[in-house]
Amino acid sequence: MTLVSGWGRFPVVDTEMLRPRAFAAVADAVVSGTVARGNGRAYGDAAIGAVRIVAMTGFDRIRWFDPATGRIRLEAGVLLSDLIETFGPRGFLPFVLPGTRFVSIGGAIAADVHGKNHHCEGGFGRYVDSILLRTGEGELIEASREQNSDAFFATIGGMGLTGVILEATLRLRKVETGWIRERVISASDLDAAMRALDAGDAATYSVAWIDCAARGKDLGRSLIYLGEHAGEDELPAGAAAFPAGKHPGLGVPIDLPSMTLNRFGIRAFNELYYRMGARRAGGSHVVSLYPYFFPLDSLADWNRIYGKRGFLQHQCVIPENVARDVLGEILGRVARRGDASFLAVLKKLGEGEGILSFPLPGYTLALDFPVRGDILNFLDEIDRLVVAAGGRLYLAKDARQSRETLEAGYPALPRFNAIRKALDPAGNIRSKLSQRLFDEV
Repeated sequence: MTLVSGWGRFPVVDTEMLRPRAFAAVADAVVSGTVARGNGRAYGDAAIGAVRIVAMTGFDRIRWFDPATGRIRLEAGVLLSDLIETFGPRGFLPFVLPGTRFVSIGGAIAADVHGKNHHCEGGFGRYVDSILLRTGEGELIEASREQNSDAFFATIGGMGLTGVILEATLRLRKVETGWIRERVISASDLDAAMRALDAGDAATYSVAWIDCAARGKDLGRSLIYLGEHAGEDELPAGAAAFPAGKHPGLGVPIDLPSMTLNRFGIRAFNELYYRMGARRAGGSHVVSLYPYFFPLDSLADWNRIYGKRGFLQHQCVIPENVARDVLGEILGRVARRGDASFLAVLKKLGEGEGILSFPLPGYTLALDFPVRGDILNFLDEIDRLVVAAGGRLYLAKDARQSRETLEAGYPALPRFNAIRKALDPAGNIRSKLSQRLFDEV
């Protein structure tokens, strides 16, 4: 048995971990209470089996690539970082780049991960053509929009609960360079931030860092980052068309004391970060894709900043028509509480691809909180605001929401459950997340 957690390091669970090396062995590994796990970047308990984990990172081969169309067939354990570093210099990148490049392709499909371009280009699942799935019954099926379509749309965003993803066929984007033309906008409050994001709808990429410690007239002040793929003629003198991908250098060697993230330190950091960003506002700059899409990847084991008890990320999406008031209320409560993270992000989303995909048209807010004090009760209060607004929480980040919150936020849940039951009538595929939120009790 092995102690395992998600990236948030909460909860920590004692479970069995198997590392099969052949697809045939995956079927033998699936017993009651099994779920697949990629690179462990789901924050909560989604990739922790109720009894057993099937680790998939050993399945990391690329089957074929067609440079004429950008289509690629690859195993589910391939990391997004490997895909970027292998095909970026050839002029191809994934259409969707989430906040970390160290996620597996299987995990990206299971969570239907989104990036800074969801408002105009959708999520990861939109660029998946087909999936090779091992069901809980041991059946091997190819699922696509035309073939086994129920299984296909349930698997995209289905958090690994339809079976084990073995392979997938994706479409990649043709690019000239690995650089982004970035424009920074300084927003003095939440209204200005939302106006800037709305005005940036035509931009391919848009995201806001939001100061969740700001209060009063400064509530919701933000830095908005708009981006487009840069052409070769826009690069700095002497720059290679595709920058080298640096693996994390410095890291966090120990679990920091819980007092490290206090309201005074967070407030001071946010003040400095906002002022530095505001100085860059107005013009455009060409930056490498790595700091633009993956700012935290440069610091290894950054999750240890929150201490040995771990942290919780609360990521919600609020429908556009009520977003301003609800986000203002959430941010006001967080600012008064005083212990939210410096890693707060606001983005716009469009429609999701899968039956249980997180996105819906509106604004998504992601906040990190150290596990301490009455944080679980506080987040229950925030959940009630989200549910009342017609929003929902992201399952890939969740470690503690209630069944009632899930059911209120995901009206297609009965359809998903019926497809899951048809694929796995014995209920072999079960995770700690599904035990908490889906499975019969």
